[in-house]
Amino acid sequence: MSLTDTYTLYNGVKIPQVGFGTWQSDGDDAYRAVRWALEAGYRHIDTAAAYGNEDFVGKAIKDSGVPREEIFLTTKLWNADHGYEATKKAFAESLSKLGTDYVDLYLIHWSNPIKFRDNWKEANAESWRAMEEFYKNGSAKAIGISNFRPHHMDALLETAKIKPMVNQMFINPSDMQPGVVEYNNDHDILTEAYSPLGTGAIFKIPELKTIADKYGKTPAQVVLRWSLQHGFLPLPKSIHEDYIKSNTEIFDFKLEDADVKTIDGFHGKAGLATDPDTTDF
Repeated sequence: MSLTDTYTLYNGVKIPQVGFGTWQSDGDDAYRAVRWALEAGYRHIDTAAAYGNEDFVGKAIKDSGVPREEIFLTTKLWNADHGYEATKKAFAESLSKLGTDYVDLYLIHWSNPIKFRDNWKEANAESWRAMEEFYKNGSAKAIGISNFRPHHMDALLETAKIKPMVNQMFINPSDMQPGVVEYNNDHDILTEAYSPLGTGAIFKIPELKTIADKYGKTPAQVVLRWSLQHGFLPLPKSIHEDYIKSNTEIFDFKLEDADVKTIDGFHGKAGLATDPDTTDF
């Protein structure tokens, strides 16, 4: 196994099994981090309109010298831009900032933003209608969702002609969201794990350090390996070159079943997923 090994989405598109996240990475930090990630071997880069760094991510990809077709690039539709026409405009702006004529994956970032709380089903359906067009014309090789719970997905599937291929969620040992993962699996939707390290909070769990010492690995490496063994696609992020490299060193060991079970038991020790129906954004 390696960084460039892939999962295959139900439409046949191959997606590298580990991605590099860029949330909370601004400006030059985002640029340098993406450059370092590509140098370290990552070929899957995840950004979003809301991160405010698409232009820096796009420039880093261009300057890296890695051919665009070798990079799996994801961005996301922000909450203020739901609806058919707004989605088309937002997508065009993202492509322009990224400096590309296509993305490999385009996601609805949140299922029930406050702006559309009274009509979120219709807003999602209209955004999805536009995204199906992006998929059909090749400007998005795959389309999906983020922070969708089963009732949000059920509502989307009432009108969708194309089923989502990915659901990107807050997934780590502190919140495995088993009900959503089960739904994803039942519908052939790949589970991507953002904040796979709990935005650093998992490092405060003492039992994790004990397990990491057993394998001669860092807690981050152990948790990323745990994510892969569950069939998730983790999206670690960092703006530090040494951590970016270290997070790739997860393919030369395998966690024993007992250790996986122990890590599964860390629920609530490093935060829980935000409820998309009660967010204030």
